[in-house]
Parts: sequence; C-alpha cells; structure tokens
Amino acid sequence: MSNCQIKLLYLHGFAGSGASGTATSLRNALYEHGVQVIAPDIPVMPADAMPFLREQVEALCPDLIVATSMGAMYAEQLRGHLRILVNPSFCMARLLTFGGLGRKPFRNSRQDGAKDFKVDKDMIAQFKDIEKHSFEGITAADRDLVYGLFGDHDKRVNCQPQFKKAYGTAHFATFDGEHYLNDAVLKRAVLPLVKRLLSLS
Repeated sequence: MSNCQIKLLYLHGFAGSGASGTATSLRNALYEHGVQVIAPDIPVMPADAMPFLREQVEALCPDLIVATSMGAMYAEQLRGHLRILVNPSFCMARLLTFGGLGRKPFRNSRQDGAKDFKVDKDMIAQFKDIEKHSFEGITAADRDLVYGLFGDHDKRVNCQPQFKKAYGTAHFATFDGEHYLNDAVLKRAVLPLVKRLLSLS
C-alpha cells in the first residue's frame, strides 16, 4: 500500500459532523503516515444518509472505514469494505423514541452552517427501515472485513450481543472507555488497530 494513496473514511455519530474531535484526532495522528482522513457530514435523515454514504464509498474507495455510534450502524451495511465499528448503535429508532422528539443541537459545526435539527416520527420511522437491513446476508468474507470495538463503560448503547451474533468474536474487543471517544481512548484502543489494518509502521 502506497502511503500517499491510503484513504480512511470516518463516519461520525448522531448529532455530530465531520468536524468532530475524533476526526481531527485521527487526521493528526495519521498525517505522518500519509493517510488521508475524509470525514463528511452525514445527512440527518436516514433515507438520505444511506445513499449518500454508498456514493461516498464508491467515489472514494477507502482503504478503511472507521465509524462510531450511529455512523457505525450505517457502516455495518457498507459491505465489501474493511471497517472498524466503534460502539455501534444498531437501535437508533428505539433510542430516539425514548430520548424524546423535538429540536436537537449539533455537537460540532456543520458545513452547511446548521446549528440544530429536528427529531420527529418520520426520522424514527426511517431509522426503523434502515435497521431492518442490519446484518443482512453476511458472508464469511464480510466477517473478515468487520471489527467491533466496545467501551466497557458505555452506558448509552450496548449492542455487543447483536454484533457477536452476527460477526462472532474473532474481531470483537472491548476497551476501557465510554460511549464517546477521547484522545486517550483513541490512542490506546482505536489507533493501534487502524495502523495494523493499514499496515502502518
């Protein structure tokens, strides 16, 4: 793999953006290895998000996809690509149903300048439709391409059973951390796997 051609696609979590701290930290940590980190703003509505991400993957042909929370739920369905799913949230519809409807602020700045967005019944219904396709038609080749990393202290989401049922435990690991990543956890738990999968020294 030529360093100048390595592309990592990062998919952020719910209410996030491509300007998240995780994307910035990945970019800073991997710059010296010649890795280009691409972190787009995922469309808010699931019906728009999945086609958008498939187009991104087709256009970019990333060497690795790293995704967190909601982004990892989407990434699971991007078959045929090497993926690291960090604290994947395969139950977005249920979380939002109990989390309440209404306007929610974005945690990071968005390219379109939007400050907030609306959680409504339509969004929840769209998440339900997307989630129906989770783990669909997984093959042995798919299992080889997917890694799951789960925080031991994640009190927000626990989708470890679903991951293990679908992908087994060969590429399953836990780390000392919570749902949201910080630089220490990223350095300790995520970057070593990223470097190994990309054959970086």
